[in-house]
Amino acid sequence: MLTNLIFALIGIILWTFLEYIIHRFLGHQKKGKQIIQKEHLRHHSEANYFAPIQKKLLLASILFIILTLLIGLFFTFQMGIYFALGFAGMYLLYEITHRRFHVKEPLIRYGLRMRKHHFFHHFGNPSLNHGVTTAFWDRVFRTYKKPEIVRVPRKMSMVWLEDNEKHLKPKFETHFFLK
Repeated sequence: MLTNLIFALIGIILWTFLEYIIHRFLGHQKKGKQIIQKEHLRHHSEANYFAPIQKKLLLASILFIILTLLIGLFFTFQMGIYFALGFAGMYLLYEITHRRFHVKEPLIRYGLRMRKHHFFHHFGNPSLNHGVTTAFWDRVFRTYKKPEIVRVPRKMSMVWLEDNEKHLKPKFETHFFLK
């Protein structure tokens, strides 16, 4: 049982690493027009755009099967399933967290801090702060910058930010401003 949990934990950690690598190197690739780059750049340029869920589910399903079989070949099929479940669970958490950052208040302070981290990437410097669920890999690869204030262009503003500005409800978000 402990071994299965360790494999799930490794899957979780691997997702956070791939989240960083995919975002940094495929999402912001200088040359080429592969699907990840195309979808990601559209996400950066349109305020409320997210890649269609069917594309994400298809990719996640294929990856789940490949990871399960690959780990199963070298260890056991059960360990492969736990690894893939950890990986897929963290991927699902990433998707929920990322969307929530853009459309609603995060539920916990860590979410508020990571939203600021993520929005600095969007609106401050897209070559920094690639992590969405964690800033760990940004720190490891020296692409981390602690943002003080994030200025969001009015054309890219989110409903929650406009509501905060209109109703002067700063909550924890006094570090976001429309410009």
